[in-house]
Amino acid sequence: MLHQFYPQVLHDYRYELNKDMHLAAAHFIPASAAGKCTNIHGHTYVINITIAGDKLDRTGFLIDFKLLKDIVHKRFDHSLLNDHREFGDTDTSDPESFPTTEVVAKTIWEMIQRELDKLHNKPRCLQVLVRETPTSYVVYRPKEEDFSDE
Repeated sequence: MLHQFYPQVLHDYRYELNKDMHLAAAHFIPASAAGKCTNIHGHTYVINITIAGDKLDRTGFLIDFKLLKDIVHKRFDHSLLNDHREFGDTDTSDPESFPTTEVVAKTIWEMIQRELDKLHNKPRCLQVLVRETPTSYVVYRPKEEDFSDE
């Protein structure tokens, strides 16, 4: 894998973990204004996830890298994103349900943070980068109010 540098998130946490993964998936955008993207087509997505926190777990990890792979890669690799409930809204008038790169990045963040909220050491997902093509990517960064206060 080519080593890349990604946009950095400024934070005050002691630890920062980054996980890269490739994901082969197809999608289409159900909006006539999307042009050729209304047709089913595929990408080899490159995803980078940034997790940060102050405390390690009982094994000395901020989190286990495998958790991230299970949440994202295991679920979406070699699939049609539109078939997943996160993107399969039958109300095609809601662009927040279309599997655009922006919505994919936000959805991945939501799925990861939901699992991180269950962990005793309370790490946070600070950034999800989704590269759709070699020249195009989206970065999703949550705002403070997006995190659970539990």
